[in-house]
Amino acid sequence: MSARNNQFQRARTILDSLVQGVHPRTGSELPKDSIVNEIDVSRAMATALFALDRMGARAARRAQLPKSVGKAWTEEEEQRLREEFARNEPIAQIAAKHARTIRAIELRLEKLGLLRGDERTIGNSFTRPSGRRDNT
Repeated sequence: MSARNNQFQRARTILDSLVQGVHPRTGSELPKDSIVNEIDVSRAMATALFALDRMGARAARRAQLPKSVGKAWTEEEEQRLREEFARNEPIAQIAAKHARTIRAIELRLEKLGLLRGDERTIGNSFTRPSGRRDNT
């Protein structure tokens, strides 16, 4: 676990204790007149907990993405992509070789004029159009 993840987890643990009305270090119940029991403070801490959870979930999703996500395409990589596509290699296999998502491969093929938008197997995030190539 990275130092940043440790820092976020520690902050989350402290905030969670405070939201529960418990001293984060001693575990003793906080006084009823403590500032953490004020509604605005309580809501702010709950919002912070929600934000930390979202950040953690996002980091977990990003960790599962291929290593080349977001990297620029080189001419050599595009040439390999053209050759693999010409050999009718499955899109999923091409994506694995390039450490990119299937969506990235299809969009690059479309940009290179080798695939039409209606031939993509991965459409937008809300629909799943049928495509001409098998992704397995």
